[in-house]
Amino acid sequence: MGFGVTELIIILVIVLVLFGAKRLRNVGSDLGAAVKGFRTSVKEEETKTDDSAKIESAEGQTIEGEVTKKEESKS
Repeated sequence: MGFGVTELIIILVIVLVLFGAKRLRNVGSDLGAAVKGFRTSVKEEETKTDDSAKIESAEGQTIEGEVTKKEESKS
């Protein structure tokens, strides 16, 4: 049993009357900021896990290791 279009419109009108348009706008922007922060943290975690690389050898075995920069010696 689901909601029809009429029921959803009635619920929307009741929510608008109870909270007002300004408060709903603030809630929407807060929710958007929270989703944006979540996406940013997920991307940071993905780049963090990309630092440890998986390299496949010729036999198809997976070798895990951390990618580091090789320092050049000044001679």
